[in-house]
Amino acid sequence: MTGIKTTGEKKLMLFSGRAHPELAEEVAEQLGIGVVPTKAFDFANGEIYVRFQESARGADCFLMQSHTAPINKSIMEQLIMVDALKRASARSITVIVPFYGYARQDKKHRGREPISARLMADLLQTAGADRILTVDLHTDQIQGFFDGPVDHLFALPVLADYVGARMDRDKLTVVSPDAGRVRVADRWADRLGAPLAIVHKRRDPEVANRVTVHEVVGDVEGRVCVLVDDMIDTGGTICAAADALFANGAEDVVVTATHGVLSGPAADRLKNSKVSEFVFMNTLPTPSELQLDKITVLSMAPTIARAVREVFEDGSVTSLFDEQA
Repeated sequence: MTGIKTTGEKKLMLFSGRAHPELAEEVAEQLGIGVVPTKAFDFANGEIYVRFQESARGADCFLMQSHTAPINKSIMEQLIMVDALKRASARSITVIVPFYGYARQDKKHRGREPISARLMADLLQTAGADRILTVDLHTDQIQGFFDGPVDHLFALPVLADYVGARMDRDKLTVVSPDAGRVRVADRWADRLGAPLAIVHKRRDPEVANRVTVHEVVGDVEGRVCVLVDDMIDTGGTICAAADALFANGAEDVVVTATHGVLSGPAADRLKNSKVSEFVFMNTLPTPSELQLDKITVLSMAPTIARAVREVFEDGSVTSLFDEQA
């Protein structure tokens, strides 16, 4: 006989960074486990120290960190945690990134620009990640930046079912805030059995976050419009799109987005908008100043937990979203 046989069973361990521990706790509760205790702190000069309080040797490790503000610190902390798990002899390391930082920089628009979304994938892989599990990437092509498996989860079923249960579907029109979101909006329209409209816009290439809305393509007069997007950052694009819909006779506007980045002037824009409700997933923590009646936050934890279980048990993550095919 050559070699040694072991009778040990596979072990799943869930780790969390400090960016959004509430979501990790929800996922752990769905899985029926606890988040591994971790000692983490910053040195006086800003360097990050991390040490896990339990052995990860031979375990299938899932490390959750949403890239929230301060985003570069969140990313660096996750990279350090991945490195710690690799050096702790983890059997496999899956990074769970509910919000993937730098996803908007996925291609070169002009010369001498970086493709930072690719750099993010390279950093995670170099640190030791075997797999990425993420939610609603800004563009699907980012999956190809990582050489290992990428499990791309979608918030559409949760968001669409929430909207469909609360609205009169006969009056609904799904609206894409720009040409880039048309494919996603089309899936929404199919799921809700609603017509589709598009807000045509043009960005100022020299000024970040400045958008000029031109026209609405489609019939929105007297309709309840559901604006669908992957993220809302400063709120300029989505609020301008909502204004264009109201100007074209929309009865009401509801905004849905997976990631509520909500930076800079977003708080004031959302408060002052005529939009009746903003619906986000909890992939990012909601700023305290935006605890408004018109903001609803739904949980992504059940979907993430199901995906984690499928990965751990060598099942099919794709089967969770077969109805979208």
